[in-house]
Amino acid sequence: MKTKHASPLQNGLSAGAIFGILSIFFMLTGFNETAANLVGRLLRNQVPNQMPAMINLIVFLALMSLWCGSMAAKKPEQGAPDRYSNAVFSGLVAGALAGLITALFVFVTGSINEAGTDIRGYFPKMAPAYVRFYLFNLPVMTGAIYHFAMLLVGSTLGALMSRGVGRSSWRVKLNREISDSSKKLTQNSTFDRILNSKYSQYGMFALLAAALIILPREWGPYWNYLMGTVGIYILLGIGLNIIVGLSGQLVLGYVAFFGIGAYTFGLLTSPQPHAIMMNFWLALLAGVALASVTGILLGLPIMRLRGDYLAIVTLGFGEIIRILLKADILEFFTAGPKGLRSLAQPTLFGKSFSSDVDFMYLIILAVIISIFIANRIEKSRIGRAWISIREDAVVSQATGVDTVRYKLLALAIGAAFAGLAGAMFASRNQFTGPEDHILMVSINVLCLVIVGGMGSIPGIILGSFVLKGLPEILREFEAYRMLAFGALLVVMMIIRPEGLLPSSRPNYEGLKPDIKENSQGEVVEDAAHS
Repeated sequence: MKTKHASPLQNGLSAGAIFGILSIFFMLTGFNETAANLVGRLLRNQVPNQMPAMINLIVFLALMSLWCGSMAAKKPEQGAPDRYSNAVFSGLVAGALAGLITALFVFVTGSINEAGTDIRGYFPKMAPAYVRFYLFNLPVMTGAIYHFAMLLVGSTLGALMSRGVGRSSWRVKLNREISDSSKKLTQNSTFDRILNSKYSQYGMFALLAAALIILPREWGPYWNYLMGTVGIYILLGIGLNIIVGLSGQLVLGYVAFFGIGAYTFGLLTSPQPHAIMMNFWLALLAGVALASVTGILLGLPIMRLRGDYLAIVTLGFGEIIRILLKADILEFFTAGPKGLRSLAQPTLFGKSFSSDVDFMYLIILAVIISIFIANRIEKSRIGRAWISIREDAVVSQATGVDTVRYKLLALAIGAAFAGLAGAMFASRNQFTGPEDHILMVSINVLCLVIVGGMGSIPGIILGSFVLKGLPEILREFEAYRMLAFGALLVVMMIIRPEGLLPSSRPNYEGLKPDIKENSQGEVVEDAAHS
């Protein structure tokens, strides 16, 4: 049976429609201006008299049009011809369609703006100055033609580059040579022996330890605060990974355990409202313990729930905790909306860990210990039971696994990690309040677990850097954080549903028979292991 492949026309129309809609969306949300500012920062405006914002916008639109063309000229499926003419035709069609859609939108909004009508009542970002900005301060028709021409030419060039540079014969040959060289290197016995020797592993650990010791002293307060936030979210991710990634329980109210850990620590160490003034380490343990107990108490009545029902119940629990922390009726106990201030900071052998460098070391130590504990649990009998429940709870129960017990254990341990993160968060900031424990915290942690790879600790670390580190570095895109989260999750579900660094599937290791020799010198297998 002959397989039907997508034609160059279909590829071009698909890419053109996507980028046309994307272009309109960027204009409606004001993203074009933000992207132009970012381009100006990246290029550092190193031209005489400062690079105008218009040129920054042109650079951004040119990059978008090249991307449109490369998407249209994607490599055809196996068996279909990969010709230059097909790639260029796809890029031309994509550029024409995207340019037509964009030019029509620019003409309509430009004409409305020129007539003196303020459309910010419908689209808040569409200020008159912004409309003139994406028209390049040109007449309406001229600006629309500019957009059409840029997308048409840029998309065609992008398609040509995608085919000529990305899939040319020299590129294929170079990739093959690199692949062959890497195989020869990895298959070399000497290289393999060096790579897998214990001394190489010790050397890698020594380099990592040196970096973790030196960097906090060199980063400065801002980077220590940023990396400390990433470390706290790694702790949260490790805990939620146990609940969602290993045992398969979709919990959306995870922030409740984070809040319980932070408030337990705060109430025990803050001078107001109770002035208990407990030692940092005892208050930290109390926060972890109470969060863990809360996980068990929450789990007892909901163990029979699964999927969406479990998610909705835990979501409600998280909101209940936030509202109680904020309620005026409990102000005598929780300090209400004002929050808790002047919380205790760690001391060890009389030394205070009040500086940003010292607290960064404490967070690094907590992350290392948490990773070690989580890794050991995952590879233990408990971890295997969690994975079996995640894969199929009914079959797992039928084979003798106590699903209720192990689910409760997952909730307790995961909540304990959240309590630890909450206590450290409150101590580092010297403050905790109801607004620190909103639903978005749960969403952020769930996103980093999904994007990094469920069940994978390296994936959680990478996801924390991607979802918490990058938004803080690129603060200009803060208004688009929710949009970026949604788009990233959609893209991940389509392109790489298992995550950036997914966990490897566990392998069964059967018992190896003991090899023995009998009295006649013949080799036999031990019957107990054969």
